[in-house]
Amino acid sequence: NLVLCCKGIPQTLAAFGLESFLDEAGCKLVFYLHRVARGVSLSTTCLLSGFQAIKLCPSVSRWMDLRIRSPKCIVFCCFLCWVLHLAVHSYIVRYITGPMNSKNKSMDKIYLYCSSLNPGRLLFSVMAVTYTFMDGTCLALMVWTSGSMVLVLHRHKQRVQHIRSSSLSPRTSHETRATHTILILVSMFVSFHALAAILSYWITQIHNPSHWLRSISVLVSLGFPT
Repeated sequence: NLVLCCKGIPQTLAAFGLESFLDEAGCKLVFYLHRVARGVSLSTTCLLSGFQAIKLCPSVSRWMDLRIRSPKCIVFCCFLCWVLHLAVHSYIVRYITGPMNSKNKSMDKIYLYCSSLNPGRLLFSVMAVTYTFMDGTCLALMVWTSGSMVLVLHRHKQRVQHIRSSSLSPRTSHETRATHTILILVSMFVSFHALAAILSYWITQIHNPSHWLRSISVLVSLGFPT
């Protein structure tokens, strides 16, 4: 909800021609909440996939204790995600300066309603590596845990297939439906985030990106939250 509100609503107002509807404090708050919410959404979705995989694999004895205490672990891990992203994205408060103006075009080509100071090549490189590492880790973990769940479900289906073969019901098995759901969610998750990251990087490298490219980038970045 925070991602949709902090990115979708201001971008929509700007697209309809409304200018300077946010002051400097509003720009800082909107940008900061959007980045934090996006990071927390990505991290907690990855955590959810991980805990589901742990619960689905009781044979993994070394995780049995974690599996029993998983509700407490989930709350603690979500808290750590919030703290991490609140700290990592704190630099935004310094570099987002306020409504778009004619003197500073460093961010105008991406966002139509706020501007930003030039963070410098070093800070830009450090933050790009940090974001790439964090997002890549979350995506890789989600793909790995989802693949593990699909493998467990497939093996379970093979074990009980001889029992179901005597049944006259043509309904799809629970394992098959669960596998389809997992694969669809993971495919959407990875596709939206990867495409959004590529478009964001592409826009930063273009001197004057078109309005259509900016709009497509916004739509893609809001795809999975929606």
